Amino acid sequence: MPTYVFKGRNKLNENVVGERVADNREALRQILRKEQVTITAVKEKGREIGIPKLGGRKKVKAKDLSIFTRQFSVMIDAGLPLVQCLEILAQQQENKYFQGILLQVRQDVEEGSTLAAAMARHTKVFDQLYANMVEAGETGGILDLILQRLSTFIEKIVKLKRDVISAMIYPAAVVLLAVVAVAVIMIVVIPQFQNIFLGLLGPGEQLPLPTRIVVGISDFLAGWGGLVILASIIAFVVGFRFYYKTPGGRRVIDGLVLKVPILGDIFRKIAVARFSRTLSTLLSSGVPILQSLDITARTSGNVIIESAILKIRLAVERGQSFVEPLKATEVFPHMVGQMIGIGEQTGALDAMLGKIADFYEQEVDAAIANLLTLIEPVLIGFLGVTIGSIVISMYLPLFTLIGKLSNGH
Repeated sequence: MPTYVFKGRNKLNENVVGERVADNREALRQILRKEQVTITAVKEKGREIGIPKLGGRKKVKAKDLSIFTRQFSVMIDAGLPLVQCLEILAQQQENKYFQGILLQVRQDVEEGSTLAAAMARHTKVFDQLYANMVEAGETGGILDLILQRLSTFIEKIVKLKRDVISAMIYPAAVVLLAVVAVAVIMIVVIPQFQNIFLGLLGPGEQLPLPTRIVVGISDFLAGWGGLVILASIIAFVVGFRFYYKTPGGRRVIDGLVLKVPILGDIFRKIAVARFSRTLSTLLSSGVPILQSLDITARTSGNVIIESAILKIRLAVERGQSFVEPLKATEVFPHMVGQMIGIGEQTGALDAMLGKIADFYEQEVDAAIANLLTLIEPVLIGFLGVTIGSIVISMYLPLFTLIGKLSNGH
């Protein structure tokens, strides 16, 4: 969805400026009308090239948001006034950007805004899911309980991401070290051996074929070849990022991600776990099912999953059951459809979705552990063959020379 930059006036006739994500301008007007803001000017925000700014990027880590939410729920449960809670939590923040956001939220609440509306003005920190759940908590008078659920939700999502990233660090580090080691050998060490071997060769003699291949690769990398490869890699990464930002490119890449052998199955399980956890948290917090499906789709992280959830939402809006359109998407495993069907029949859909999320989070952990067990011997074998081949190719001329010396005696 596009991001709009707007100017307007609030109910106190004060000028306000901000950004919102909305389907179109009319949807933006409806969102701001709920926040009692009258738009005076609006324009769509253009795409920005992601070049890091000096001084670091302004963002709030999910861990910091989780801690804030947990502390916020405890303070609300203890009976502290909302404005005082925000003031105390803001002063405790080491992240100055987050501190500024919280102070702005406190000021908006003090001026009469609802907490959900004040948070919704800062979409980079409090996303649509967060703001809608807070709104449900305020409406139902169970804000402390909703904040506890939000904190638990964020913690589980953070854990899932951390497990995936931790699993990828080892193979990525091994591959990086292997590339650096091979590059140093090929660019620094091999040329030294080459000079020695050429001095030992007699008239008309050639180095063994494996040695000539390694020396040729070394000459290529030591010359312009290394720069060409590096420039090609950078161009590929930049081109890939720009292509992924286009609607068609994202659809193609997200579709391929789900079809990659072994890894595709892991990514699908991660998507199912995220879908189930998000939808369970929203439904258990009292957010209407259509709105919950819409939020879940927007936060799925994969355009194929997002399209499937939006199709389910459309079918539910027409009065159909949840299960049949979910099975028709052919994106979610058959077991998910069966369990959701049981949850729908028993009236415990949110609880069943929570169990599905727990199950698939465990499946992801097991799949990642199995993948690491498979990757480790493959990486060791690859390193052994690569470096071993280089070493042997360098020793072949020595064996030839020793053989000649032995025959001479």
